[in-house]
Amino acid sequence: MNRPAHPGAAPQPEPTILMTDGWHCLHLYYQIDQSALEMLDEVEREEGRRELAEILDPDREGTPTRLVTSVVSGHKADLALMLLDPNPLVIDVIQQQIRNSTFGSALEPAYSFVSITEVSEYVPTLEQYGARLVAEGTPADSPEYAAKLKAYEQREVGMRKQRLFPEVPPWPVMSFYPMNKIRDPQANWYTTPFSKRMEMMTEHGRSGMMFAGKVTQLITASTGLDDYEWGVTLWGRSPEFIKEIVYTMRFDEASAKYAEFGPFYISYVMPPEEAIGHLLL
Repeated sequence: MNRPAHPGAAPQPEPTILMTDGWHCLHLYYQIDQSALEMLDEVEREEGRRELAEILDPDREGTPTRLVTSVVSGHKADLALMLLDPNPLVIDVIQQQIRNSTFGSALEPAYSFVSITEVSEYVPTLEQYGARLVAEGTPADSPEYAAKLKAYEQREVGMRKQRLFPEVPPWPVMSFYPMNKIRDPQANWYTTPFSKRMEMMTEHGRSGMMFAGKVTQLITASTGLDDYEWGVTLWGRSPEFIKEIVYTMRFDEASAKYAEFGPFYISYVMPPEEAIGHLLL
């Protein structure tokens, strides 16, 4: 039995599964069970194609705020979904609808990753950015300092919005992988001072900025939600840009010394009907 709160206790927030500042995120990967697929006759398969296209229609009423469909290269999976919404049960409805559809027995879950959007603690505040400018040699009373600070202030609003409520670019290539920061006795990220971690992540961010216009990145947090601590989703204008950014950023100290990577999934974004046709369902 729950005890009543002490009269002097601070008021507690109402329990909720809804995100108040950001979205839930789910990556789902399916493999086609060919034996189960071949047990369906052509009438059933046509119905299955119609059902699946309707379930995955991002414009259908009641679908998650973001629903991205792609086909996976390699043996690890065939169909990939990325779903984002303030309510995790809205996301889960898609999973249950697929399970209960005509193709439910033929689409076997191969991998999933649960996370939420966040603004990293390593995104500098306006004050931190100003201090960095001074440390790099820009006088705080100079016009250059004021211009740079104003530009960052304007840019920061967009950066934070994109991290919490991401827009998906209209690019064809998508890569996903989970990762951890290691706790090796000789390289423990969590015992490294914040100032040093901030320095390393600043270097990491500069490497990523070299790919502006070629690759868009979304980092989602999964500590306490899944087996890894973060999920990394990359969208690229071309496959070689995905390879180049991951290779380049691995030389940064934050990655080279402290990162542990999970499995990589490369996929190609398509409308649901096109993905269904490509997979020969």
